[in-house]
Amino acid sequence: MRFLLITLLFTSIFAFSQNDAIAKDYFNNGEYEKALIEYKKLYSKSPSNINYINQIISTHQELEQYNEAETFILQLLERINYPAFTVELGYNYQLKNDFENAEINYKKALLSIDERVSNVFAVARGFQNHSLLNEAITAYEKAMVLNPDYNFNLQLAQIYGEQGNVEKMFYSYINFAEANPLAVRDVKRAVTDFISEDSGNENNVIFRKILLKKIQEQPNLLWNELLSWLFIQQKDFNKAFTQEKAIFNRNPQSLTRIEELGIMALNDNENVIAKEIFTYLTGIAQDADTKLEAYSNLLQLEIKEASKDDYEAIRNKYLDLINSFGKQPQTLSLQIDYAHFLAFYMNETNEATLFLENTLNLPITELEKAKVKLELGDILVLQEKFNQALIYYTQIQRNLKNSTISQEARFKVAKASYYKGDFKWAESQLKILKSSTSQLIANDALDLKLLISDNKYEDSLQTALKLYAKADLLAFQNKNDRAIDLLDKILNDHKTEPIVAQTLFKQAQLFELTSQYEKAKANYEVIIENYREGILIDDAYFNLAEIYEKRLNMPEKAKELYEQIIFNHADSIYFVEARKRFRALRGDAIN
Repeated sequence: MRFLLITLLFTSIFAFSQNDAIAKDYFNNGEYEKALIEYKKLYSKSPSNINYINQIISTHQELEQYNEAETFILQLLERINYPAFTVELGYNYQLKNDFENAEINYKKALLSIDERVSNVFAVARGFQNHSLLNEAITAYEKAMVLNPDYNFNLQLAQIYGEQGNVEKMFYSYINFAEANPLAVRDVKRAVTDFISEDSGNENNVIFRKILLKKIQEQPNLLWNELLSWLFIQQKDFNKAFTQEKAIFNRNPQSLTRIEELGIMALNDNENVIAKEIFTYLTGIAQDADTKLEAYSNLLQLEIKEASKDDYEAIRNKYLDLINSFGKQPQTLSLQIDYAHFLAFYMNETNEATLFLENTLNLPITELEKAKVKLELGDILVLQEKFNQALIYYTQIQRNLKNSTISQEARFKVAKASYYKGDFKWAESQLKILKSSTSQLIANDALDLKLLISDNKYEDSLQTALKLYAKADLLAFQNKNDRAIDLLDKILNDHKTEPIVAQTLFKQAQLFELTSQYEKAKANYEVIIENYREGILIDDAYFNLAEIYEKRLNMPEKAKELYEQIIFNHADSIYFVEARKRFRALRGDAIN
């Protein structure tokens, strides 16, 4: 008997949900008469189901049966005094162009909030469902006055955004963040849609003024944080640094935010302010790790701007730091950086190798040993001692299976094999890496595999591909001029081969690296003109646009190229950034 009851129950539920789906399909397909019949059947069995009630009202209105809808709503109100139905009644009058009765019912719904403040949820939602935004605003504001514990600033911000009232929207978001500090990230994400990188953008100006006013009237570190965030969006790291220092001075708990700002400036090639930030950290940081990291970043900046005449002084600074902080596990990153500098800049590979081999004797973890071995392998590749390099890379794979560093080591095995012309073995490793858990490694592996597979069959000797791999190795060895010359040889001697487009692109990147922007521009233009159907077309558009925007100060040209990506290459990895830059150059007020 119990089994029979359960079976009947499930059968009934299934039939009910099936009828619901049928009614929904009728409604969505515009078959409103049929939908109305089905929803009335469902309502008769479940008269308290708000979804069926709303669908019956909506279906009557779609059929322009406003009197029938009115009768239905009035019957509902006699049965249950639910204020959302009063909003529905008012809206139904509005559809009948009876604006007087519509207004009477809207006011009645708002008055219900005075009687019971919790009615705001049903009333405001009802107004919003019908895009009655001013009434929804009134409902939320009334409720917050009646009960200060209620915070509807997020809802208000969204409504003001729909209305285009940016200033009120910003105020509402800020007020919401003040009451909900944990939601600051969500607020930033929402505000991002209304500001741009342009500090002169009207919305940026409004947001900045609001925050500055807040700081003056009611000091709160939250305002400084949001102001710093705004300046970062505008790439104004100097002003962001001022705010971050103000935050730290009032709450000297952590320097992490200032460290992160320095890294952002460094990655954006804003070297002057990055140097200022890291210098500040070396002076104020109390813990050795922060201080050491700041010194290390300062050295990286110095290397960026150095000539060969400066190298000996930089070497001495590295040695002073290592002596000061000690050759110990805590300074491992600094030691690896120093060895890299010795090998790749001073060409003192034997000294670098010996230094790292001694580092391996420190009491370090297997992962830390892998980092040292990765650098040792790279130095051996630099010396073109590929087989010895492969030993280190293979050790990492064996000792730390399935880890990200193991996958990086496998990629370096493939790259070393590619450098020495063993394309078959390189491909076998790259196939495995296509499913790497690291997206960056997977993408790099796919790019290299395509380069090899697209060009290895062009001639039996693979002459052009070997020349390209050699040029790639020269670039890895910081011998950019020689790499450029070798790529020229491919362009002159192998004009009809498919590797030409890749060669032009690689050479353009090296031209950029050596500040030869006009030559880089010419290469990208050849790709766009002659290889429009190739896989590098969106790369060429984006890189050329960046040269016009950032190097040649020709924003209109840049805008045209970003537009090409937006309209013709929507699947490009550059699409989102191209759209952002295009809108910034166009001067959009809202992204």
